Amino acid sequence: MTITQKFRESLLAAFYFVAVLWLIQLFQAVTGIGLGDYGILPREAAGLRGILFAPLLHSGWPHLLANTPPLFFLTIILFFFYRRIAARSFIMIYLLTGLAMWLFARDEISSTGVSRTAVHIGASGVIYGLVAFIFWTGIFRRNLKSIILALIVLFYYGSMFMGILPIQEDPNISWDGHLLGALAGIFTAFWYKNNRENDETKTTYSWEEEPEQEKRPFLSPDTFEKTREERRREQEKRGNDWFSTGTW
Repeated sequence: MTITQKFRESLLAAFYFVAVLWLIQLFQAVTGIGLGDYGILPREAAGLRGILFAPLLHSGWPHLLANTPPLFFLTIILFFFYRRIAARSFIMIYLLTGLAMWLFARDEISSTGVSRTAVHIGASGVIYGLVAFIFWTGIFRRNLKSIILALIVLFYYGSMFMGILPIQEDPNISWDGHLLGALAGIFTAFWYKNNRENDETKTTYSWEEEPEQEKRPFLSPDTFEKTREERRREQEKRGNDWFSTGTW
C-alpha cells in the first residue's frame, strides 16, 4: 500500500467517526431531544449503555468543537502510523475508558453547594486515551518512529495532562474520565507493544544469514607458551634436518 492510500484511509477513518458525532449533535439541536441519559451513570445498571454511547454525545456545540480537532488529528496518526493495530487499539481504548468510568468515576457532582447525579458524556476520555497510547507506545517500543511521534504528541498535547488532576474550576469537567482514559491508553500501548509495523521490523541482510565461520587464531596458541630454550632447540633441529637432506 502506498503512502497516499494509507493517508486516505486514515483520513476517512477519522472523518467518519467525527461525522457521526456531528450528526448526533445536529440531531439533538434540530429535534430538541437530549440524549444525555445515554451517558455513563457510574455503577448504575442503566449507565452500562453509556460505555457504548457516551463518547458519541456532547453537552453542546462548544463541547463538540473543543473535542473535534484533537480527536480528528490523533485518529489520523493512529491509523496512519499504526495501521496493523489501529482499529483494535481504538476499540480497546474506547471500551476500556467507558468501562473504567462506569466502575470508578464520580457518581455525584457538587456545584455551589448542590449535589447532583453525575452523567459522563463526551469523547474527551477517548482523546486522552489516544494521547497516552501514542506517547507510551514510543516509550515501550523505543524505535525512532514511535519516539518522534511521542515527542510530537508531548509537544502539542502535553498541557492536556493537567486535565487528569482534580483541580478543574468547572465541576462539570470529567477529570476522572480524562485520567481513566489515559490509563486505558497506557494499557493498550503495553498490550500491543510487540505488534510491530512493517517499517518497524529490522531488515535482515544476506550476510547476516550466513553461518558464522570458525574463528582461527593468527598465531599458534603455543607461540607464547613455549620457553626460549624450547624455541632454540626447535630452530637447531630444523637446521640439522636441512643440512642432513643435502638441499643447499
